[in-house]
Amino acid sequence: MIPRETEGRSGRQADGGAKTREMKLAVVWTAERTDEKGRPRTDAGSVSYNAAIESASTKDTAVELSPFAQRVYREAVRRGFYEAERQIVIGDGARWIWRLSAEMFPDAIEVVDIFHAKEKLHEVSRAIYGNRSDLAGKWADLRCDELDAGSIEEVIKALKKAAAGCGPAAQAVGYFSTNIRRMRYAQFRSEGICVSSGVVEAGCRDAIGARHKRSGMRWSVDGANDIAALRCYVKSDRFDDFWYDRAINSQAK
Repeated sequence: MIPRETEGRSGRQADGGAKTREMKLAVVWTAERTDEKGRPRTDAGSVSYNAAIESASTKDTAVELSPFAQRVYREAVRRGFYEAERQIVIGDGARWIWRLSAEMFPDAIEVVDIFHAKEKLHEVSRAIYGNRSDLAGKWADLRCDELDAGSIEEVIKALKKAAAGCGPAAQAVGYFSTNIRRMRYAQFRSEGICVSSGVVEAGCRDAIGARHKRSGMRWSVDGANDIAALRCYVKSDRFDDFWYDRAINSQAK
């Protein structure tokens, strides 16, 4: 971002300051079909994106949803999410996502992206055995197999065993214990439910990153949001809608 957009914000720079801002992306898609292995397949033309640099947090006393939550709500309504026979919310495990989900989509089945969960296990294995140890890979593979099989309790048991001498393992106990119901991957797969947020990750790269993160680019918040909106229209196959909305807004002024 340009300097004025990060003034007073904490970040990862040596002085504690920030040079970047976080853009949040909401993705809606359908997966009514499965492949030859019974895994859900994203329906062609069903993916839509909506993104902005916005806050997702609200105070407990707030009357309205946060700006980003309102964005998610508008996209959900537009796509008919509330009328869907089965609603699924997939996230990376961040608590704010589940708070938003519980408030906005109380009937949805919540799923922690399986690759984020497995990456967490690999991080713990490296913390226990070191980056170059064969034992690290074997330990992580065993835990990932348990996760795939639906034996989340066995994963937590192994993490608790390692937690006494390993901070990351202790932290992971809380992460997996809190998300047990969101990690029933064997059950989800048997019911034809997506367990991966790959569609979202692809959107982060293609709809946002490929345009906003080019070498030498510096953005204002308004400029980044304007381009993100246009990019999301294009990638959602709604370019004609963009021009229609633009015409309506111009007439309103």
